[in-house]
Amino acid sequence: MSHPSSPDTGDEHRWWPRALLLLGAVLVALTFGVTTASVESGFGPHEARYDVTTDDTITVDLGPLGTLQIDSPLPLTLGARVTVQEIPATVTELDQSRTLAALSGDLQSYLQFFSGPQATVQDVVRALAVQALQRTVLALVVLVGAWYLVRFLVGPARRAELRARVRPHLRAAVAGAVVVALAATVLTSSLSHRDRPSVSQPASSVFDGTPLEGARVTGRLGGVINTYGGQVVAELRKNEEFYAAADASLRAAWDERQELIEAGAQGTEAEIAAQAGARAGADLVTEPAPTEAGPGEETPSESPTPSPSLDESSLVTIVVVSDLHCNVGMAPLIRTLTERSGADIVLDAGDTTINGTSVEKYCVTTFARAVPDGVELVTSPGNHDSRDTSKDYARAGATVLDGSVIEVDGLRILGDSDPNETRVGGGGTAQAGDESTTDAAERLAEVACDDDEGVDLLLVHTPAVGQSALEEGCVPAQVSGHLHRRAGPELEGRGVRYISSSTAGAILGQATVGPLNGIAEMTVLRWDPQSRRMVDYQLVQVQPDTTVTVSPRVRWPATPAVPTLSGNRATPSPV
Repeated sequence: MSHPSSPDTGDEHRWWPRALLLLGAVLVALTFGVTTASVESGFGPHEARYDVTTDDTITVDLGPLGTLQIDSPLPLTLGARVTVQEIPATVTELDQSRTLAALSGDLQSYLQFFSGPQATVQDVVRALAVQALQRTVLALVVLVGAWYLVRFLVGPARRAELRARVRPHLRAAVAGAVVVALAATVLTSSLSHRDRPSVSQPASSVFDGTPLEGARVTGRLGGVINTYGGQVVAELRKNEEFYAAADASLRAAWDERQELIEAGAQGTEAEIAAQAGARAGADLVTEPAPTEAGPGEETPSESPTPSPSLDESSLVTIVVVSDLHCNVGMAPLIRTLTERSGADIVLDAGDTTINGTSVEKYCVTTFARAVPDGVELVTSPGNHDSRDTSKDYARAGATVLDGSVIEVDGLRILGDSDPNETRVGGGGTAQAGDESTTDAAERLAEVACDDDEGVDLLLVHTPAVGQSALEEGCVPAQVSGHLHRRAGPELEGRGVRYISSSTAGAILGQATVGPLNGIAEMTVLRWDPQSRRMVDYQLVQVQPDTTVTVSPRVRWPATPAVPTLSGNRATPSPV
């Protein structure tokens, strides 16, 4: 007579091999997924392919020029091979002396990338994690499918026979199979000789004190770095010191201005002019004295301004930037101004990149991540941007305007991508699609005029794109960029137009990457959700000598007498 516990004992002996096999399959699939993940992304100024390795090293492969190797920040022994796929063809057309100069220029771009690589690293790690998960699931499906296929082909009788033969050695066989599979998967992912770090190669002293400290350089690239590396690293440190000093100046200037505002004395007219950037030729207007109505006259209609009855805590604060042109050095200053001003929204009026290429992904990602959590970033792409960079900006958290009205903190915003595109070295500026500037202006005006709830702000890159909406009285305010010089805020049609200058300090013919060549500007607006009008603005200017000026709060210009509406289009009110 059999013991009552025999069935349980049999069940126990049947489930553990399957559990072990399943665990082994998961481990093998996971190892395969992680170690074979590969993505295409940018590396400094170039396209590159990122492959996961298991050599605990980040290896930047520059082909015949050599490699640059640094210790991997990834967990366990995971590393990565970065294969640069796009080297300028003109390098091969230069003589020896000019080749070194050209390569040193590329090296400067790489070093600049490594001075702030967090955005690209986060993007690449996320993309690798997604692909690793996909490959893991696929491998697990294949393994499980193969298991059941073999079971089906072998048949029940043959399986029982094999089980009887293997049972005495089952535990060792299963464990051995798992170990062999794991070892084979890991080793084959990085057995290639080129994937192994050159442990005998000494670290280059050129990189001491930089994010690349401890890097090892092989091949002809070592000669370039030894020749030019010191100069490039010096420029890198100069760039970092410049923006650190500018950021400190911004903090001090903003706090000083706020103390004056809170004390109820923004300063004398002369002091205001000096602090608001008179040396930059700023045409900043001071707040006019209130106009008193005479006997039998009505007080002129004007935009609401701060008053004892106005609840300033209800105002929506907006930071405006424009024409950043990939100057990621300004990212910390954008964050500082957003935090110091208590901004609810950051508006980017376009031309965030230089040429709209996919390798500029790290630019838009850096700017998007400079905006603090909880603050909405809204952008109207410019003529130097592209669909690719707009998609990257959206993935990084920005709201990219597409011709429809969005609402953020009660503020209803309308805008769209610029109808033109400019490609440096690729034919200049041309119409991007079927729509001209005039067509885009008329379409946006129609959207604004037909919106039942009304549009509070038109955000476009090129000022002319908002002309129709302003003239028809369908938007009370427009913010734009493009001209690299500030204009307004000033009355235009039935609204107020403000053209922001470049936040990169962009000057024609000068690089926008590195220390500022011109004055970089940002603007702080305040909007009243009760009256649905702008209240005031402040201009922030960063000078090429790292000093910063912050203007007083200046009243937003008054709009014309509020029109009546026929349908949703404005018609003049009787005076």
